[in-house]
Amino acid sequence: MKTTVLAASLAVLVGCSFACHPALAQGGQYRNTDNKNLTDPAEGSYPVPYKKPVVAEVTAQLKSIRAYMDGATPTRIINRKTGDQITDLKTPNADAIFEPSAGDYGIQVYEMGVVHSGLLKAAEATGDRSFTAMSQRHFQFFNQTLPYFRAQEQKFHLERANSFSRFLDPRSLDDSGSMCAALIRARLAKVGPDLQPMIDACSDWVVNKQFRLEDGTMARKRPQEVSLWADDMYMSIPALAELGRLIGERKHFDDAVNNVMGMTKRMFNPQLGIYTHGWHANHPDAPRFYWARANGWAVLAMSDLLDVLPKDHPGYQPVLNQLRASIKGIAELQSGTGLWHQMLDRNDSYLETSASAIFTYVIAHAVNQGWVSPTTYGSIAQAGWAGLSTRITPKGEVEGTCVGTTLAGDMVYYYNRPTSVHALHGYGPTLLAGAEIIKMINNPAFEIQHKVRTYHYLPKGGKTDYREHH
Repeated sequence: MKTTVLAASLAVLVGCSFACHPALAQGGQYRNTDNKNLTDPAEGSYPVPYKKPVVAEVTAQLKSIRAYMDGATPTRIINRKTGDQITDLKTPNADAIFEPSAGDYGIQVYEMGVVHSGLLKAAEATGDRSFTAMSQRHFQFFNQTLPYFRAQEQKFHLERANSFSRFLDPRSLDDSGSMCAALIRARLAKVGPDLQPMIDACSDWVVNKQFRLEDGTMARKRPQEVSLWADDMYMSIPALAELGRLIGERKHFDDAVNNVMGMTKRMFNPQLGIYTHGWHANHPDAPRFYWARANGWAVLAMSDLLDVLPKDHPGYQPVLNQLRASIKGIAELQSGTGLWHQMLDRNDSYLETSASAIFTYVIAHAVNQGWVSPTTYGSIAQAGWAGLSTRITPKGEVEGTCVGTTLAGDMVYYYNRPTSVHALHGYGPTLLAGAEIIKMINNPAFEIQHKVRTYHYLPKGGKTDYREHH
């Protein structure tokens, strides 16, 4: 009896929590608030807030992420054994480390490079320079502590145990490319101190030391002796592009374009319009696994390259054509929530946040840049944000992000990768996506019409006729 009463009470509470919420319709689903006819029998209900994004609401969510990231990333040196703060930067201590964050958000990992790039974009889109305060703080900390950790390494030879090891002794594209691009962008935007020594270290690895195929395509020696990862498009190409912009040498643009084409030739499926996660030289015909975030890194790399690649470069149009083909393939696989699946072509895999955020950003950015038609892709980017917005908690955490994932050879592994709010991969892309959605909503090149219960991105001056609906 008690069990029955309790169950009934819970049912009432759950029902009220949905039905009593003004933004929700019957059944716990969202109602489109742009339709003012509350009794419209032809209006559906949705699993996400299907409506035109409101700039103030998007901005508030970006601010919550910024505040969460700011609070979760201390910039102090501590003794790893005692936890005490170390302020003496003249005498190296073998136990000195960066104070870890509560969520293990490393302040020099590649994912944090995407966060800084997202914060720069958010500041640009909103006009609120406080978005870059965390970047200023991090970069000032690097500037102050690099000599200390260099001296620590010279004295104690800690290698990977040195908190600055990624820039004292880079060993991979993960150590180098993403943060390198972010540091150059920050320098050009005059955010933080001049970190040229760090830029020199990371760019030297990308340009001169990373293992490559004979044609110059960036490669790895794992998990097979010679492997390509689609992830490495982002871990290398934006850094090359930004280096070309910074120092004006065309060879870096050439290298970036060459890597787009080298990766694409081996990993892009033109029938599906998406990239397989990896490729092995000793087994080029292996089964293909279309992991979503790898596709995100691929299209983000091409987008970032096109932002700075001179339009008269012979690789500009081929890269643009490849980005368009990828966007088309990705758009066709968007789910009914606006999000994308962990395995892009497998609807029974879970909906994943970081890839969805990257896709939302890249599609919105392509619309804003005029690379693709707003008529075709504006509503797809808008729908992406509708889904993505539900993954941001009031605290500013980003939920539903797949944790770090290696290049694997079976579906069981990919399907069952856990998600975590501590997976930093979701934060930078969500900042990028929200910033670009704000730009898209404010874009004067087109208007967004809400007609027949959906959205149409119409070029300014375009004329339509809905007389039959009145």
